[in-house]
Amino acid sequence: MLPAVYKTHEVFAYDRTAHGRTKVRKGYFHFDFQVTELINYLETVVKKPAHIIGWSDGGNIGLLASLKRPDLVKSLIGIGMNYTWDAGLSFDLDNISVSDEEKVNFAKLSKQDPQLLPEIIKKAYQVWQSEPNIKLSKLKKIKCPVLVLAGDDEPFTSQMTWQMYEQIPNGRLAVIPGASHNLVNEKTKLMQEIIKDFYKSLDFPITKMPNRRAKQQAKLLRNS
Repeated sequence: MLPAVYKTHEVFAYDRTAHGRTKVRKGYFHFDFQVTELINYLETVVKKPAHIIGWSDGGNIGLLASLKRPDLVKSLIGIGMNYTWDAGLSFDLDNISVSDEEKVNFAKLSKQDPQLLPEIIKKAYQVWQSEPNIKLSKLKKIKCPVLVLAGDDEPFTSQMTWQMYEQIPNGRLAVIPGASHNLVNEKTKLMQEIIKDFYKSLDFPITKMPNRRAKQQAKLLRNS
């Protein structure tokens, strides 16, 4: 993601609890905790509203933050995000596979017991069975521009992705062909170009043949 923004934006990145060097803390796996963590980071480190880019849970956290603290979120790019847990996701809690290499890398980065990694993953899977749980209608309250960016073979339904995009007033949708939830690594250059294009203009898109945006576009043009 960094090559798409570092020349045009001041970049901040934080270490989410249990996702890097920041050690496990009580309640870290719930989205309420993670949204509060982002808000605290924006208030104490960034100290101003920011353009948020988040992948997977990071996108979900940005989505929740845009609702909880719209004053802090100037725009959101949500890569492979989902507003609801009830979107076709399925996980086998009894058969979590973590390779020795993954455990070693986790221990090197976090300085924690490598055997903690399967437990972290299991707790994430457990949370994903009931979170996030945003009402679809609530997405209409999001004020900032949002790019919903997804692969065409995500672990959740395409209908959920489309519903999310349609509910956000200043939403844009980009579906990358031949990509999964790991599109960041599978289609890196295409993803970067889409991100750059989004930041070229955060104004409401004015198009020549609007359909979903027709009423809102007409209203904006009348008032311009």
